[in-house]
Amino acid sequence: IRCAPGGVARNVAENLARLGNATRLLTAVGDDLNGRSLLDATQKAGVDVQGCWVLADQSTSTYLSLHGPDGDMAVAVNDMGILEHITRQLLAPHKDWVQQAAALIMDCNVATPAMEWVFAHRAATPVFVEAVSAFKCTRIRPWLAHVHLLKVNRLEAQALCQFGIHSDADIERAAQTLHTLGVEQVVLSLGERGVYWSTRQGDRGWHSAVPTAVVNATGAGDALMAGLVHAFVAQQDLRSAIPFALGCAALTLASEHANHPALSVAAVEQCMHNANPP
Repeated sequence: IRCAPGGVARNVAENLARLGNATRLLTAVGDDLNGRSLLDATQKAGVDVQGCWVLADQSTSTYLSLHGPDGDMAVAVNDMGILEHITRQLLAPHKDWVQQAAALIMDCNVATPAMEWVFAHRAATPVFVEAVSAFKCTRIRPWLAHVHLLKVNRLEAQALCQFGIHSDADIERAAQTLHTLGVEQVVLSLGERGVYWSTRQGDRGWHSAVPTAVVNATGAGDALMAGLVHAFVAQQDLRSAIPFALGCAALTLASEHANHPALSVAAVEQCMHNANPP
């Protein structure tokens, strides 16, 4: 049994900081041991947590997952009720941060009022969205036309597109459907197979996963998103960003932690080199 700081957007923030980006986290925690531990660990990883809210009468979000011998998740439960308390009033003082950011990453654990505030006040800041789950991803539907990049898996894409995805043709159709709904870029994660990626401008492709020995599957998707955002901030297009992002995921899969403690640009490049030697 292991206990570690987590949360999708928080994991992405930690990975971005380890990749050398100036990163700020906005979230709510309880005034409890878990909350203090989470903020302390996140700050030590290099993330600015001064904007996080500590709510005295709430419990810090908790996510419990059980994993099989192959490292993949079998079942999970969570208590994230505290996120309902991230209101427009709490967010309002941080409008300048949101508008001046090079990129904004939001996960679908966030409640609808907070999502609404973000899209109303982001100005020109590109928004990257992590779908989180087939149940929660539908929260983002009203704002799909304002999403720069949406990362989904097969089940999440089905929930948003409202048709079954059983073949490669279905995957391509799902990405096109999301573009029709306004999403600028789509990355559809396919687990061991890698990803299918697509842009509204018509650039698209399949990319296989970087081979690695899987120790723990938790956090790999968050590392993938961090790699995508890191490459975007470095002004790389999506086609160029995908291999690096998959390298971030592979490195994380090989770690027992949801966030690889030695993640860095150099470590990712070495991982990619080892998997594809010249």
